Amino acid sequence: MKSRFLGLRPRNDRTARGGSSPVCHPERSEGPAFQPSPNAGLHVALIPDGNGRWAQARGLARSAGHRAGAEVVGRIVEAAARLGLGTLTLYAFAHYNWRRPPEEVARLMQLFLTFLRAHTATLAGHGGRLTVLGRRDRLSPELREAVETAEAATARGPNLHLRLAIDYSSREAIVEAARRLEGGSAADFARLVAGDAPDVDFHIRTGGELRLSDFLLWECAYAELYFTPTLWPDFTAGEFEAALENFHRRERRFGRLPAATLAREGGTDGLHP
Repeated sequence: MKSRFLGLRPRNDRTARGGSSPVCHPERSEGPAFQPSPNAGLHVALIPDGNGRWAQARGLARSAGHRAGAEVVGRIVEAAARLGLGTLTLYAFAHYNWRRPPEEVARLMQLFLTFLRAHTATLAGHGGRLTVLGRRDRLSPELREAVETAEAATARGPNLHLRLAIDYSSREAIVEAARRLEGGSAADFARLVAGDAPDVDFHIRTGGELRLSDFLLWECAYAELYFTPTLWPDFTAGEFEAALENFHRRERRFGRLPAATLAREGGTDGLHP
């Protein structure tokens, strides 16, 4: 991928080096006033499903589908950064994926290793942050080292937080949090399950399947769900943006009455004066 990966402004500009900020002359400004992104702080979870079916439909090996899918990951991460998302969590490898043929698993692990080695420096230079969820004891020493290197190099990134779930199970994460919790609060438990990431706002799954597949079950308690039949290698930045537009047209009530009902009845939802 090109050096514009993540679509972010590099941190080593003049202000990041401690130089003076550009002088602002409001009377000379041109164009519309700055508007914050409606996606600021948004946490999107993504299940990129359909690589194997995409390859099989073209008479290709499943590994070809995974390679094509890896290219799409880069483009969607770039789009997420450009659109101002706060967090993007991708389900890269579920704990039950170990049941697949060993050759396929090995190729997937090599793709993860290649991705981390190829993009860690660029991600760090553009102020992105990367963390990996899931078990690490079953990963190769090489991959564990690449994960730790990527996390350390990007730990202070203030921009998009990219989270890759590798050998991940939400049920296992919840059980492990319960095992570790000793007299803590609900907030303590949530931190043990989800780390410092906010709850998921929008959950997207490609490939036509209509299930969560043990992915971020705790964090998705109030997430809006979006399912598309598009296979992951065919999923474009344009479709990703359209999905976000669909999200913003929804009314998230969190147990309250719809705004239209409140306006019609002239009352409150019982939660607010």
